Amino acid sequence: MPTRRRALLVNLLLLIAAALSIVLALGAGSLRVAPGDVLAALLGDGEGMAAEVVRNLRLPRALAAFACGGLLALAGTLMQVLLRNPLADPYVLGVSGGAAVGALLAMLFSLPLLAMHGGAFAGALCAVLLVFGLARGDGSWTQTRLLLTGVIVAAGAAAVVALILSVAPEQKLHGMLFWLMGDLSHAATPWPALIVLVLGLAAALPLARDLNLLARGDLVAKSFGVGVGKLRGAIYVLASLLTAIAVTTAGSIGFIGLIVPHLVRLAAGNDQRLLLPAATLAGGALLVCADTLARTAVAPQQLPVGVLTALLGVPVFLYLLSRQPEMGKT
Repeated sequence: MPTRRRALLVNLLLLIAAALSIVLALGAGSLRVAPGDVLAALLGDGEGMAAEVVRNLRLPRALAAFACGGLLALAGTLMQVLLRNPLADPYVLGVSGGAAVGALLAMLFSLPLLAMHGGAFAGALCAVLLVFGLARGDGSWTQTRLLLTGVIVAAGAAAVVALILSVAPEQKLHGMLFWLMGDLSHAATPWPALIVLVLGLAAALPLARDLNLLARGDLVAKSFGVGVGKLRGAIYVLASLLTAIAVTTAGSIGFIGLIVPHLVRLAAGNDQRLLLPAATLAGGALLVCADTLARTAVAPQQLPVGVLTALLGVPVFLYLLSRQPEMGKT
């Protein structure tokens, strides 16, 4: 089967998988809803408690999970091209740490939910500006300099988070720790994340050809007329924005942006024109399934979805590393 045809087939299958994951999320829970009743609720024909649960509780959460998973997978794909490092993920540049500081400060001072989301986004934006400003230095920057600056900023943010947790009242610690481990129960509306996901993918796809060249090295990209400096800046800003929105919506959820691009490459190849949408669909479907498991595994209690993605992600990544030893080389 030709590579392009195979990749298109993979994208179609992932689209079907994403739709099925959302249907599963809408039906599963303490109150089980049959697929026919789910469809009726979505079309506005359903009535009663089941329809209300589907429309007002499960649908917003499932869409938010899909949006956040897609954002993280898309950002991870971009970051791995930007740093030319298969171990890079969306949180490597300190965006998650900055968002955590902003969100936890809002929780510490008992601010409303909207202020918590605003604080998380403001913290992520500050981390982005700080890393970008420090990494540029004299006006030029490399992948190594950007990576090291991000690691230092992330370490500083982690220290501030530890300080906040150490002084927070005991009754607030549970909510803070839950948010730090990833929590979609407070995702009141999925639309901001979904809109940013669509716009982010639309912005990334026109860069796909240049990304393919950049993945082969700066010299190759420059020889084909790619403005490497501008392209790197655009990728960094876009990936940081995608990560900031995901973290603001659902807290810190690991491994989606790290393992999904690898898994999709195995099926669809490394052509960014097909890899970017495929990774977005796969990341969204994976997080929807993980969140469904998080809220049903020990119902009525809910597990932090970030814990489940880590439990799933670690063995998968170790398997990929054993199959492809070159992944560990930088």
